[in-house]
Amino acid sequence: MTDPLPLPIRKRLLWRETVVADAHGEPCAPITRVASLAVVANPFAGRFEADLSALFELARRLGPEMAQEAVAALAGPPVSYGKAALVGVAGDMEHGGALIHPRLGAAMRAAAGGGAALIPSNAKIGAAGATLDIPLGHKDEAWSFAHFDTLTVSVADAPLPGEILFAVAFADGGRPHPRVGTGPMTD
Repeated sequence: MTDPLPLPIRKRLLWRETVVADAHGEPCAPITRVASLAVVANPFAGRFEADLSALFELARRLGPEMAQEAVAALAGPPVSYGKAALVGVAGDMEHGGALIHPRLGAAMRAAAGGGAALIPSNAKIGAAGATLDIPLGHKDEAWSFAHFDTLTVSVADAPLPGEILFAVAFADGGRPHPRVGTGPMTD
């Protein structure tokens, strides 16, 4: 039987960083941040399409593997998560949104062992090599200011104009030495 939706993957990457000090060199407990990335063909590049469900399905099929891969690469249990997409210049932001919103969250929550908070996200248009900022937030405590963070990644040759680079990210800690209090706060 022929696969009804072949996976148009050009490459997969695993990005892992471990923070052991803040920007001033002040040591901290190690914080591991991991992103699983996929570079996929954008079937809607260069044209308007009202039905983006093929991208929903692609995320549903790739999401569990990507999320499990990222969580497995952490040094400790996941406490933060986020997702993002960088759409090549022949596409539009809705294409990235179609990959990261309707179907990716369930896989991320399953890999993280739950997740009561919304998953922070970002979608943007960019050329190959552009940076992709993946926002991170605590998986269960939406107002945990110490876990508002960003993992920045890039892939030198992606996305090409007709591609999308998308990512799921997890961290086993918040920012080093957070000092902005706990929220919500009002002025």
